[in-house]
Amino acid sequence: MEPIKKKNNMIILGLGHFVPEDVLTNKQLEQMVDTTDEWITTRTGIKARRIAKKGVACSDLAYNASQNALDNAKLDPIDITHIIVGTFTSDYCAPATACILQAKLGSKKCEMAIDIAAGCSGFTYGLELARGIIANKPEAKVLVVGSEVCTSRLNFKDRNTCVLFGDGAGAAILTGHREGYPHVIDIELKTIGELGHLLMVGLEGGSAEPFVVGQRVSEKYFAHMKGREVFKHAVRNMTEISERILKKNNLTSQDVDLFIPHQANYRIIEAVAKKINLPMEKVFVNVHKYGNTSAASIILALSEAYSYGKIQKGDLVLLATFGAGFTVASVIIKF
Repeated sequence: MEPIKKKNNMIILGLGHFVPEDVLTNKQLEQMVDTTDEWITTRTGIKARRIAKKGVACSDLAYNASQNALDNAKLDPIDITHIIVGTFTSDYCAPATACILQAKLGSKKCEMAIDIAAGCSGFTYGLELARGIIANKPEAKVLVVGSEVCTSRLNFKDRNTCVLFGDGAGAAILTGHREGYPHVIDIELKTIGELGHLLMVGLEGGSAEPFVVGQRVSEKYFAHMKGREVFKHAVRNMTEISERILKKNNLTSQDVDLFIPHQANYRIIEAVAKKINLPMEKVFVNVHKYGNTSAASIILALSEAYSYGKIQKGDLVLLATFGAGFTVASVIIKF
């Protein structure tokens, strides 16, 4: 079926991604925490993840991914008018990582640079902000980035979280409708704040429980997750929002050429694909290489799939994400 046509379509000018060189394998984790390669692989499908070196910040990963997106779009940093960075591992509380990225890129004509905190849905929530900007200013060129140094907020004595996450970044450059470019057909969002306590980072250090001078960092500073509950809600909500956006746009799963879900856990990916009636041959997976890169996950996977030739002109691509908050999102893109 043909999707319902909408005004103010947003198109993708370029995609890019970047991951650190250093690899942390399951075998290496066996030497660090009470776990095994078999335990991790069986439950998550993750075999390795990338780790940023000490001193490498969120903005550094974002910069490299953004430069790759600029190269792909054949644009200069000066062309960028807005920067949106989705992350939970920002360089600092203030200034925003997006502002630091703007300075590193030299995007001197940039009107706005902001961070958004939507967990693993950060990039897709950023797309919705970009869509609003472009509806008002079709000539705008919006850089949307998902960038994370997840390992900076992991307790490597907690096997329930430290085996799951890795570092990386991805970026997309968007503008108003033009012929011949991939265009974003629709975006659907959902928030379930009452369940936010199931996945939290920084139970101390924020205004709810501020640090005092001389206080030592405790386990409460790092990621905490009730894994079984998060798994259940991730499958349920990614399925529901994927079905919702397809129905809203007069589409079915049979119209989808490639499904790119949030890369958190292979078992979640497999369960969602089955529930929306998509064979795994139509699902892009890279969680085995990178683990869960949070806000970077979906754009890293989209950019990698595109660079690998997994997406062809005319393909309909469905994205689905789920993250801390809880935040949920789905996106349809026509390439």
